[in-house]
Amino acid sequence: MRISRKLVGVGVLALMTGCSTISSLNPFSGKPKGDQPAKLVELKASMAVRTAWKLDIGKARGYQFSPALTGNTVVVAGADGDIARVEAANGRQLWKIKAGTDLTAGVGTDGNLIVVGGADGMLLAFDMDGKALWKTQLSSELLSAPVVGQGIVVARSLDNRIVGFDAKTGEKKWTVQKVAPPLTLRIAPGMVIAGTDVIVAQPGGKLSSLILATGAPRWDVEVGVARGTTELERVTDIGGAPTVFENDVCAVSYQGRVGCFDLSTGSARWTRELSSEVGVAVDQRFVFAPDEKGALNAFARDTGASSWKNDKLSFRRLSTPVSYGRAVAVGDYEGIVHFLSREDGTFLARAATDGSPIVGSPVVAGSNLIFQTQNGTVAAIAVE
Repeated sequence: MRISRKLVGVGVLALMTGCSTISSLNPFSGKPKGDQPAKLVELKASMAVRTAWKLDIGKARGYQFSPALTGNTVVVAGADGDIARVEAANGRQLWKIKAGTDLTAGVGTDGNLIVVGGADGMLLAFDMDGKALWKTQLSSELLSAPVVGQGIVVARSLDNRIVGFDAKTGEKKWTVQKVAPPLTLRIAPGMVIAGTDVIVAQPGGKLSSLILATGAPRWDVEVGVARGTTELERVTDIGGAPTVFENDVCAVSYQGRVGCFDLSTGSARWTRELSSEVGVAVDQRFVFAPDEKGALNAFARDTGASSWKNDKLSFRRLSTPVSYGRAVAVGDYEGIVHFLSREDGTFLARAATDGSPIVGSPVVAGSNLIFQTQNGTVAAIAVE
């Protein structure tokens, strides 16, 4: 997609706050523009996959929603305000509620609390039975899913203000205002809890580690480095949420780099040139990252050396991937989930969802990989 179709200038944030998604600025809706997506060739599957269950949670309307795993259950949400908790193994619905407002981001949970972003910058909290506990107003729209840990809820609004709230009461505990560049992508750079810290992806291609209890900075690091002479050429943003694995935090940026960094200090273990609008998957051996042209890349987690690259899904707008067993799975703009070999990137199997783009980050729940689509289907794909 052309970068001009999905930019947000800081001067127009006030106009966009509280509005529904503007499709011309939204990189997650509709069919890819420009370069034609690669046609899929017939595949003789060498891995058995099947759809274990499906659930309709309502359309994403251009926002990003990711399933959240807690114990043996999954919590999901859609833009129309539906929130549901289901058993991860079979999709049996435990409860489903209406949030009372449209939603723009979610889901965050620590197994004790469920948090989502509501219309007009509202942050809403529920208990694990779906009972509303508290809500509070943020300074602008929430696109990134809030997170919960150590008794603190962290939310980041579109004006790049990061706020920590008491998980029990919703009382504001701290605020960190980060400077945003003149132009950013209208995407949802995410956050992840790591022990007593929260790792926050920033506009401008930065990662920040903040102490959960106080919001005090631990470290900042540049994943994407702005280059070029114009503001358009210098746009760089973190794609998706950073991923923590053991002592590494790994991330990728648009018009920037992919890399892994020391979780304690932020020092770079390795970085490589790459441009992506979605997140990475990390396992014991590899870091998997789709690039903006639709190639899926595998890098050695310890050194960053290129292990393989599969470009047979070019311009199919790949989702954040997920590693499971001998495969890495990634969705595309037609809602097809592709399973590739972790070792060499060859195709192993495919599974269809509902024909609309995969959004957000998939989760692993036992032998099921759980994906959510733009049209609101939550699909559990079983690997056998």
